[in-house]
Amino acid sequence: MHYNEYRALGFTNLANGLLAYYPQLKITDTEIILIIQLEMFAQKGNQFPSDEQIAANTNFSPTEVAGMIQQLIEKNDLEIDQVKDEKGRIGNRFNLDQLYEKLDKLLDQKVAANATNQGHVQKASNNVDNSPLNQLRRQFEIEFGRYLTPIEREELAAWLNVDHYDPEIIKLALREAVLSQAYSMKYVDRVLLNWQRHNLKTSGEVQQFLQRNR
Repeated sequence: MHYNEYRALGFTNLANGLLAYYPQLKITDTEIILIIQLEMFAQKGNQFPSDEQIAANTNFSPTEVAGMIQQLIEKNDLEIDQVKDEKGRIGNRFNLDQLYEKLDKLLDQKVAANATNQGHVQKASNNVDNSPLNQLRRQFEIEFGRYLTPIEREELAAWLNVDHYDPEIIKLALREAVLSQAYSMKYVDRVLLNWQRHNLKTSGEVQQFLQRNR
């Protein structure tokens, strides 16, 4: 099979944070394969694949698939919701929201721990609530008018902890995105990269740059 034929099968988006931390979420290796299958089917429009459909893509039997689904439900990592289609017919769908909420909490705890290790000694509760990451996240969610996805939160954390952007500069980049009515992390990232290419390291330098280029 050639690459273009593989492309025709499509791609599945999955949070890197989930792949990195699923053992800490008490997810087994076999369960993560099942979760990947559920995401693949959902992103193709099948919100409730059968045990047989999932088994056909794995080395699991339908009985094993059913057992793992039940395990995830019992661990509050998976729910089965009732939904109505456009014609009012009732159906089911798999819902992984609870799993991603656990992932969000885990990432918050890791950010708080990193801040403590760097000498920001605060009470754990205050650290989680008032960390630069959470302050920025709340501001992004207010401006975007929605909650950030786990992937978007990882990107926000990387701007702080990997790229070492000043939080005030990130806020200015967010403001530029809002002014342009571009409510996406990709747009904010392009703004930050542009300022980085111009060697702008402080909010004052950025503001002077913006004034010169308005």
